[in-house]
Amino acid sequence: MNGMNKETQTTEVVTKKDLTKAAVRYMFMACNTYNYENHQGPAVVFGLEKVLRKIHKNNDDDYVASLNNHFKYFNTTTWMANILLGASVAMEEKDGVKALDTVQNFKTGMMGPLAGIGDTLIWVLYPTIMGSIAAYMGLEGNPTGALIWMLLNVIFFFFRIKLFHLGYDSGLKLITTLGDKLSVFTEAASIMGLTVIGALIPSVVKMSLGLVFKSGKVKLAIQTGVLDKIMPALLPVVLTFVVYKLLASKKLTVIQVIFLIIILALVCSFFGILAL
Repeated sequence: MNGMNKETQTTEVVTKKDLTKAAVRYMFMACNTYNYENHQGPAVVFGLEKVLRKIHKNNDDDYVASLNNHFKYFNTTTWMANILLGASVAMEEKDGVKALDTVQNFKTGMMGPLAGIGDTLIWVLYPTIMGSIAAYMGLEGNPTGALIWMLLNVIFFFFRIKLFHLGYDSGLKLITTLGDKLSVFTEAASIMGLTVIGALIPSVVKMSLGLVFKSGKVKLAIQTGVLDKIMPALLPVVLTFVVYKLLASKKLTVIQVIFLIIILALVCSFFGILAL
């Protein structure tokens, strides 16, 4: 790092051209760098790194801290992500490095609800309807359906860029309205984010025991008869907690933890400890 003035740039320095460039960069890499550790985190960093450099141009340390913050887990419908990322840029432009916690909590809290909307309307409804029409017309030898599909994708490309600008404008209005109440918003966003992540555990992590207690003619499934009575999804919660502790200790990498879980699942399934 070179010796630069340590005053953080927090005035409005982001232009519409910067926002458009950031949107296009993210959209180009949203799926290309997708991984099971932080999902779209690398794409977010690639998309925003130019505009973040402009925001934190007077402080290299703040710039690095911002990049690391955006490299964390992020996953939502790519269309909806443009709104969140635009708002995040606005928040960070306004308050600099002080907004990092707010930005992360905001993204974490909103990515789930927006994914629910985006996945239904965009990943399911739109390609199903338009894809079916285009495919049917193609089978009939009519290229019009394919042309309409291509035209819609071009239109939606610019619409997604507009969503990024919309998120930026909304983010500015949000933090301007909150003013000194930003800390309250940060806490609320943090709670919402934790709630979203907690709700993901039983729906994403699947784990159940295959053990059955037998005594004479009495049979009792440990999973349904005992554990589910105590708390549904108890084992997924315990597994998530153990994985979190392993990663927090930094003694094992994410890849090592994944292989450890795969080996444990195979061994336990073979001996009937875990149900398939």
